[in-house]
Amino acid sequence: MPNLMTQMLLRASNGVGYTNYPDNVVQAFVKQAATTGVDVFRVFDSLNWVENMRVAMDAVIEANKVCEGTICYTGDILDPARAKYDLKYYVGMGQQLKAAGAHVLGLKDMAGLLKPAAARVLVKALKQEVGLPIHFHTHDTSGAAAATILAACDAGVDAVDAAMDAFSGGTSQPCLGSIVEALRNTERDTGLDIAAIREISNYWEHVRTQYAAFESGIGAPASEVYLHEMPGGQFTNLKAQARSLGLEERWPEVAQAYADANQMFGDIVKVTPSSKVVGDMALMMVAQGLTRAQVEDPTVDVAFPESVVDMMKGNLGQPHGGWPEGIQKKVLKGEAPLAERPGQSLPPVDLEETRAKLIADLNGFAVDDEDLNGYLMYPKVFLDYMGRHRLYGPVRALPTKTFFYGMEPGEEITAAIDAGKTLEIRLQAVGETTDEGDAKVFFELNGQPRVIRVPNRAVKAKTAAKPKAAEGNPNHIGAPMPGSVASVTVAVGAKVRAGDLLLTIEAMKMETGLHADREATVKAIHVSAGSQIDAKDLLVELE
Repeated sequence: MPNLMTQMLLRASNGVGYTNYPDNVVQAFVKQAATTGVDVFRVFDSLNWVENMRVAMDAVIEANKVCEGTICYTGDILDPARAKYDLKYYVGMGQQLKAAGAHVLGLKDMAGLLKPAAARVLVKALKQEVGLPIHFHTHDTSGAAAATILAACDAGVDAVDAAMDAFSGGTSQPCLGSIVEALRNTERDTGLDIAAIREISNYWEHVRTQYAAFESGIGAPASEVYLHEMPGGQFTNLKAQARSLGLEERWPEVAQAYADANQMFGDIVKVTPSSKVVGDMALMMVAQGLTRAQVEDPTVDVAFPESVVDMMKGNLGQPHGGWPEGIQKKVLKGEAPLAERPGQSLPPVDLEETRAKLIADLNGFAVDDEDLNGYLMYPKVFLDYMGRHRLYGPVRALPTKTFFYGMEPGEEITAAIDAGKTLEIRLQAVGETTDEGDAKVFFELNGQPRVIRVPNRAVKAKTAAKPKAAEGNPNHIGAPMPGSVASVTVAVGAKVRAGDLLLTIEAMKMETGLHADREATVKAIHVSAGSQIDAKDLLVELE
C-alpha cells in the first residue's frame, strides 16, 4: 500500500500489551513500528492519565510520525449525575494533549457511549478550546453510532472511523457506505466512490463467511451497553470468557456485575487494559456468587483476581479522582500503593542481552528487531508461536478454510511456502484411529504418494476424574472456575499464614490467586502448573 497511510492503536506505557513496560521498551517498540511502516500512532492511556502517555508520544514525535493524542470517552456529559466526566474534564484533557505535542486530537468512544446531542456539544467545544484537528472513533454496539457520527460532522469533526459495509455494525464501527450516502450532496460530502465501496465490501463479505465459527452471535443492537459501558472490543471477548466459564446463560448477571465493579472501582475509564480488570472482577463475582456489598465488606474475605491487585497497586497508573480508599485497602491488604508513573520505577531492559538470551532459548534461531519487540510485548505468546512454527512450519501459507477446518478426502490445495516454492497437496484418505489416538493420513505431495501418522484431536483422551472439593469443608481449596493452573507456590508440609498465596489459576486471560484464609499446614496438592481444571476440582488440602 505505497500511497496509503497506516495507523495503529498504541496503549501508551502499555505498548500493545496488558501491563506497564519500561520506558526504553515502549521507545524501542515505537521506533520499530515506525520503521516497519506505521504512519499515524493513536496514543491513549487506559485511565486517561496524560502523564502516562508522554513517553510514547515523545517517541512517536521523535520518529517523525503523526502523533494522535487521544481522549477516551466515558460517562455522559449531558447527565448531571455523571459530573465526574463533564465537558470541562474533556476540554482540559484536550489542552494537556496539545501541550504534550499532539498533532491530532483523537476522540475515542470505545464503548459507543457518546450520544448524538452530546457529540455536538463536545466536538464543538474541543474545536473551539483546543484547536487541533479532531479524529472521532466510536463503536456501533447500541446501533446509534451512525447518528452520532453525523452529529459530529455537523459540529465540525475533521475525520471519523467507519467499517467496510460487510464488517460494520454490532461491536464494530458503523457502516461506511451508509455514512457516505447520508452525507452525499451536503456540505460534508465525502467524495468517496460508492460503487468502489460496494465492490470492496462484496469481497470482504465472502471472506467473512470463512470466519463464521468466530462470530460473536450478537444479532441486534444492544442498548444494554449504556448500563455496563463495555468497550466494543471487550463485549464479544467477555461473552466468550463467560461461555468458557459456564456462565453464558447468566450474561445479564455478568453485565450487571460489570457495572457494579466499575462503580466499586470509582467509575473509571474502561478500555484495554483497565476494562479487562473490570471484566475479570465481574466474572469472578458471578462465578463465586458475590455481590458488590460483599466485595466491599471488610469482614468478607475475597480472593481478588491478580489484575485487580495489580491495578490497585497503581501499576496501570492513576485514575481521575483517585481510587476509592476502602476497596484499595481491602485489595492490597495493607501494602502501600504506587503514586508515581509506573514506568519511572521500572529499570530499563538490556535489549541486546535479551536478544542473546532469546536466540539461545530458540536454539540459535535468528532474532531480528521485529521478533525482539514481539517478544518484549508478549514473551509467552511469542515463545508458544515460535514453538508451533518450528513444529508445523509456515501454516500461514494454508488457505483459511483448510487452516480452520481441515481437508476432505479428494480435496486438493495449493500452498506457496516460499518464493518459487509451491506445494500441491491432495488428501486421499484418513485411516482408523489407533488406541494411542493416532491416525494414518494418506496424501499426495506434488504428485508423490505420502503417508504420515498424526494425532486425531477429535478423539478425547481418557483421563481419570479429578476429586472434588467437599462443600463446607474448610480444609479443601477448590477451583472457583474452570481453567488451567498457572503456578503453585506452596509445597506439601509447608506452613502457611492467612493471606499467603497458594496457587494461581488462569482462564481466558484472567489470572486469579487463591490465598490461605487461616494459619495451616499443607496436607496435599492435587494439581501442578499447567494442569487443566474444572470448577470445584480439589486443588489443595490443608491439615
